[in-house]
Amino acid sequence: MGDNEKSIINVVLFEPEIPQNTGNIMRTCVATGAVLHIIGPVGFDINNPEFKRASTNHITWVDYTLYDSWEDFTNKNDGEYFFMTRYGKVPPSDINFKEASEKSPIYLIFGKESTGIPGEILRANMDRCFRIPMHPDCRCLNVSNACAVAIYEVLRQLDYPGLSFKEEQKGEDFLEQNYSYDATLRRKSR
Repeated sequence: MGDNEKSIINVVLFEPEIPQNTGNIMRTCVATGAVLHIIGPVGFDINNPEFKRASTNHITWVDYTLYDSWEDFTNKNDGEYFFMTRYGKVPPSDINFKEASEKSPIYLIFGKESTGIPGEILRANMDRCFRIPMHPDCRCLNVSNACAVAIYEVLRQLDYPGLSFKEEQKGEDFLEQNYSYDATLRRKSR
């Protein structure tokens, strides 16, 4: 993303605890052009070479900022805040992210793995809380998976701005150019 280009989507991690989750979220942010905001305290050393490995080096490419606290983050970032929580009463598909993005940047906020976003923050923003529908016996998804689901719902509503619909690294026609067609491998429809 260019220096003059602002991302529509901002991902906010509230006090993340597990380096592998944060690393996966960094990768998703790089893939989607989202900006990452990390609110401390963080449960691991983000400058540790082991974290760099956990992030599969995506820390090198992701646009991210660290904050000391929730107050530090909110004082520096104006926009439309949306909170992913198991206590949300609507799925992300019920939120009009297109309309919200026309007003200002969108911030998707995700809580720490052990306890989520503090209840007092959620209670003050109940009209901005959403949940991912799931089987009643399941408490929650992994935060990096939930993050990907939410980001791609916003992108779907915005028609995937700035994202490629074809294979860029190996070429759009890679399969046709490198593999012969075998009709016996074709799956038959029922």
